[in-house]
Order: sequence, then structure tokens, then C-alpha cells
Amino acid sequence: MAAPGSPAVEIEVDDQVVRVSNPDRVYFPDHGWTKLDLVQYYLAVGEPIVNALFERPCMLHRFPKGLAGDKVHQKKVPAGAPPWLETVSVHFPRFDRDVNELCVTSVAAVIWAVQMSTVEFHPWNSRRADVEKPDEWRIDLDPGQECDFATVQRVSHVVHEVLDELGATGFPKTSGGSGLHVYVRIPPEHGFTDVRRAALAFAREVERRSSEVTTTWWRKDRDPKKLFVDYNQNARDHTIAAAYSVRGFPDGRVSTPVEWGEIDDLDPHDFTIATVPDRLARLGDLHAGIDDAVFDIAPLLQWAERDEADGAEPPADPEG
Repeated sequence: MAAPGSPAVEIEVDDQVVRVSNPDRVYFPDHGWTKLDLVQYYLAVGEPIVNALFERPCMLHRFPKGLAGDKVHQKKVPAGAPPWLETVSVHFPRFDRDVNELCVTSVAAVIWAVQMSTVEFHPWNSRRADVEKPDEWRIDLDPGQECDFATVQRVSHVVHEVLDELGATGFPKTSGGSGLHVYVRIPPEHGFTDVRRAALAFAREVERRSSEVTTTWWRKDRDPKKLFVDYNQNARDHTIAAAYSVRGFPDGRVSTPVEWGEIDDLDPHDFTIATVPDRLARLGDLHAGIDDAVFDIAPLLQWAERDEADGAEPPADPEG
């Protein structure tokens, strides 16, 4: 039931009507932005966010009481979801059960999730046609506690250099936090284990070229001044915020596609639900061409075999 003075509103999108309750609830206290402001943001970036999420199992980061309340990580679509909402069944061996996760194919599905108090969208790097075969390799530049964003910016150039040498096209974006993500489209021909091995081989090459980088998996063993290239974001059921996803910070930051040439001058705090729609209108979707730039990871798997033959450890178990 909507709070007094805050009647529900109905949003018509994709020939569906989504009823948004508590539209005046403040979600982002730094600016006073509300749940309805969040809805309007996702409507403004509708097609690009759908492209980022399209047909991927999607975990939702929900804030039922706004960011001041607890965060809920939700995989299972709840009972009572509208019949037009699409889902995908995912098996979780650890619990030996199947879960129907949200599978976004329309803007209406995004707005339904926001009505359910979703702020962040965290999709898998595989699609429902074959959930076990990723079609997206994710490079996560994750700075340590004492590592500044300038380091992230410098290392991004090394990443770009190695990708160019491989003939791979990387699509960078801000993480919405303190790092950067780079996505590369790959053919869905390998399982998660091979994609993760390939990601680690790439990370080790970046580490060889930059003394500011580490591939040490255990946080307690890492130098906090270094940037971790988190290859395990390619493990099964590991997800990171999608392009155009808002993040759960009080200032309403957004994980935003960027051009390689602007990385040196950008400040991730500048990309918010208030600024990204205008940027999108001005520049278009910088990730729009990702499906046309497919890279075969075979060379990276050869690097992995070389590294392992030289004594390098295989990828650490993300569940370990």
C-alpha cells in the first residue's frame, strides 16, 4: 500500500502497465532522488539497458526501504510476478535446485524490477539459449584499498594495448564504484572453466606489463596498493553490475559505458541518474556494437597452457 501522500502511479511501457507503489520514497539521500526518479532514469536508458541484460539470467539487488535500509540479493522471481515476465531456469549444483531468474527482454521487465525495489541489475555472462556457455568475457579492474583511480586509468591503457595485440575489441565502462570493467564478446563455445582460464591468462599478461597490477586471488595476500584484475568475475554465477545499471550509493552513480580516449579525464562520480540520460542522448550507446565484435579466446587458452606448463597455478576456486 502506498504511503499517505504518495499514491501509486501507473507506468505504461511496451504495451504493459506497471503499477509503481511508494513513488516518493527517497532512494538516494545525497540528492533526494526518489523511486519514481529511478523509474524515469531506467525509462530514459531503456533500450541500452535491455541490450545489456538481454536474455541473461539476472540477479537483482533490491532495497525495499531505499538505500537507508537493507540490501536483498534476489535470484528467484517471486510468486505473483506478471504472466508476461520472462524467466530462465538456472540449476545450482551446490543446493541441487533450479531457480527461475529474471530474463530481461523488454523495458517493461526492467520497470517491473524497479517497482520491486531493484536498484542494481547483475546479469550473468551467458544467455538463456545455453546458460552454461558464456558469450561475454569480463575484465574487472578492481583497485585495492590503497589504490587510487589514477592507477585504474593507467592500467586501462595496458589492458587496451593487450586487447589490440590480440585483435579483440574491448568495451569499457565505469563500474559505478571505484574501478573499471571491460567487456569482450566471445562465441558461446566454451564453458565457464575455460573462459575463466582465458581471463586469468590475460590478467597475468597485464600483470607482466605493469608493476601496479596483481592477480593474487586471496585478498589477505594482496598488496593493497595494487590493482587486482579480477578474472573470477567470469566464474559461473558470478555477476557484476550491467552497463547502465544504477549502483547502490547515496549519490545515484551509474555503471556507464565510456570511450577509451576519455578514461584519463573522467571521474566516475560524474555519471549519475541525472547526467547519464543526457550523455546517452548526446553520444548514443557506446556498447551498441558489442555483438558485432566477437573474439575467439583460443589464443588466451594457449597462453593459459603455456603459463601452466611453466608452473603457474590454475585459477583459484571462487567458492574456496
